[in-house]
Amino acid sequence: MKFLGNVIATVVGIFIFIMMFFFGIIIIGAIFGGDKDKVSVKDNSVIELDLSKVTLDYSGKTNYKDFNYFEAHHNGVTDILNAIEVAKTDKKIKGISILNNQSRLGLAQNKSVRDKLEEFKKTGKFVYSYSNNYTQNDYYLNSVADQVYLNPMGEVDFKGLSSEILYMKDLQEKSGVKFEVIRHGKYKSAVEPFLAQEMSPENREQMTVLLNSVWNTIVADIAKSRKITVAQLDVIANTLGARTPELALANKIVDKVAYEDEYHDAIRAKLKVDKKDKYNIVSVKDYAKKAVSTVNDYSKKDIIAVVYAQGEISGGEGAVNVIGEGSIKRSLEEARKDDNVKAIVLRVNSPGGSALTSELIWREIEITKKTKPVVVSMGNYAASGGYYIAANADRIFAEPNTITGSIGVFGMLPNASELAKNIGINAEQVQTHDNASGYSLFEPINENFKGMVLESIEKTYDTFLKRVADGRKMTKEQVNEIAQGRVWTGVDAHRLGLVDEIGGLEDAIKYAAKLGKTTSYRTEDFPEYEKSFEDLLANFTGMAMFKTKEQLIKEQIGEEGFQMLEQIKRVKSRKGIQAIMPFELEIH
Repeated sequence: MKFLGNVIATVVGIFIFIMMFFFGIIIIGAIFGGDKDKVSVKDNSVIELDLSKVTLDYSGKTNYKDFNYFEAHHNGVTDILNAIEVAKTDKKIKGISILNNQSRLGLAQNKSVRDKLEEFKKTGKFVYSYSNNYTQNDYYLNSVADQVYLNPMGEVDFKGLSSEILYMKDLQEKSGVKFEVIRHGKYKSAVEPFLAQEMSPENREQMTVLLNSVWNTIVADIAKSRKITVAQLDVIANTLGARTPELALANKIVDKVAYEDEYHDAIRAKLKVDKKDKYNIVSVKDYAKKAVSTVNDYSKKDIIAVVYAQGEISGGEGAVNVIGEGSIKRSLEEARKDDNVKAIVLRVNSPGGSALTSELIWREIEITKKTKPVVVSMGNYAASGGYYIAANADRIFAEPNTITGSIGVFGMLPNASELAKNIGINAEQVQTHDNASGYSLFEPINENFKGMVLESIEKTYDTFLKRVADGRKMTKEQVNEIAQGRVWTGVDAHRLGLVDEIGGLEDAIKYAAKLGKTTSYRTEDFPEYEKSFEDLLANFTGMAMFKTKEQLIKEQIGEEGFQMLEQIKRVKSRKGIQAIMPFELEIH
C-alpha cells in the first residue's frame, strides 16, 4: 500500500509540475514576448477585411488575480472600426479588400462597419470586394465597395427578409411535457410557441413591421452605394434577380463577374504593381493591434469610459458574452470615482435576461448619473432587460436597425405531470404549511402558486414601466401603449420616444464628451473581467493538444451545433422572472 501511495504521489507531483510549467511558459511568454505581436505595415499595402471570426463589439480584458496576469484582446467590432479609422490617414494603406468574407455580424454591427467603410472611401482610397457567393447579410456590407466582383459560378442571395418561429403546443400535448406560462403583455411572444400552434395576429403584426423597417434601412444603403432605386431592388428581390452571375451583373448588383486571380490583378493595377509580383496585404486583425496605440493618445488626461454590456443578462460576475452585475457594477464604480473620467457611455447589445440583475444594474446607473453623465449606445439588440438598463440614461443612441423595446415580463415553468401519469409515476408530497411544497415538476400547477407568480410578474412589469417612464419623461400609461413586450427597430423606437437619436457608438461618445465638457479626450474600455486559476483550468479539457473545451466541442458538432448547445445552456441557467427578448430572432 505504501508503494502504491508513493506511485500516486509521484504521478500527482509530475502532473502539478507540468501544469505549473505550462502556465508559467504562457505567462512568461505574454510578459516578455510582446514584441512578436508588433505589426509591421509596408508601403503600398491593402487591408484584408476578414470578419468571419468577429462577433462581439468588445473582445474583452481579463485579470487572472491569482498570478497577476492581465490579458487583452483586439478582435471586436470596435477594434475593426478603430483599425479602419486609423487606416484613413495611414499613408501606407492604399485600400481595403473584402475577400470571400463570411460575416456573422448582426444588423447594427454590419451597418456600423459599412458606414466606416463609406468614410474610408471619402479619403480617396479604394474598397474592393470579391466573393464566390454572397449571402444577403454579406452583400449588404460588400455593396459599399467601389467594385463588387462575383465568381462566374457564384450567386447573390438577395430575396428580402424572413423569420421563422416554431410552434409546439401539439407536441406538448402529445408528449405530456408542457410549459406553464405566466406573462404580461399581448406581444410577449417568447412564450407564444408554447401556448398556440400558429402565430397570433399581434405577433404577425409586429414581425411584419419589424422586418419591413429593417429591410427599408438595408435597401436604402444599398441603393445609395449601387446607384439603383429602392423600387428596382424590391423587384430584384421579388424575382430573385441576382441568382446567377449574369442576372446580378445585368441588374447592377455586381460590377464584374471574374475569377479570384483576375480580382487580384485588378488590385495590382490599382496599386501599380506588376502582375508577376505579390502586393502587400495586412489582415484587419493584425492592423487592429497596431491601431490600438494610435487611436488612444495617452497624453490626454480626460477619459470617456465605454462600458460594454453585451450578451444575455444573468447573475454573478459576467463574462465577455454574458452581462453580470459584478463586472458592470465594478466598472461603473471605477469610472465614477476616477476624476479623469468625464462621462460614461454604456454600450448595450443584449436581448435581456434576468429581471433582478437588470434592476441591480439600473440602480448602479442611477447612482452613477448623480456624479457623471451616462449616455447609452445600442448595438444589434437592446431589448427587454437590455432596454431596462438603458432607459434612464441622459441620452440614448440607436442604430436604424437596432432591435429594441420589448418592454414586458414572463415566467415559464416546465411541467411533466401528464407524462408522469402516462408512464406510471405518482408524486406524493408531505408539507408542514399550505405553500411549503411550492412548485413540483410532477404535479399540475397549484392555482395559489400560479397566482403568486403572476403577482410577482405584474409587480416586475409595473416597476419596468416606471423605470422607462421616469427615464424617458413619459407617463406609465404612455409607456404601456408601446410596451407589452413589442419589439421595434431603432427608427421606430426613435419615432416613439424610446431613443433620442439615430447614431452609432462614435456619435454616443462625442455626445458624452459634450456632456462631460471636454474636447480633448481618449476612451477607455470596460469591463475588466476577474478570473481565478480555477477558471483558467476550467477552459481546458486536457493537455494533449492544448485546446479549450469549446474548440473541441466545435470540432465534433460544428459551429451551428455549438450555438444550439450554448442556447440550451442559457435556457437552463435562467432563474427567476425574465425580462428577455420576446423570441429568438434570426432574420434571413
